[in-house]
Amino acid sequence: MSPDDKILVWLSGEVKSPPFSEFGRLEAGFLLRRLQQGEKLSLPHSRPMPSVGGGCHELRIVDGDVTWRVMYHVDTDAIVILDVFKKKTRATPKQVIEVCKERLRAYRSVRDH
Repeated sequence: MSPDDKILVWLSGEVKSPPFSEFGRLEAGFLLRRLQQGEKLSLPHSRPMPSVGGGCHELRIVDGDVTWRVMYHVDTDAIVILDVFKKKTRATPKQVIEVCKERLRAYRSVRDH
């Protein structure tokens, strides 16, 4: 890890095998590492989630017949993991969005003090 890399701040969830397959875990780790190095990911790997907040995105991990999402926020010095969940429908569940908004508010409150 380079001193210029952003740290990962886990507020919720984890990426481990199981429930992820080994391939899914490695794919998630590879994409998170790219984010730490400052790369901006786009579709098909990541999409913006302005409904959660500015700088928020949804990392997309296809893991066999399961689709995982890692909701994250890009901060100036960190990648903040807001949630990790199985995606079962086309739309992101409203409850997930609301929980992620609250976690982001709490993170910003602590960060700013």
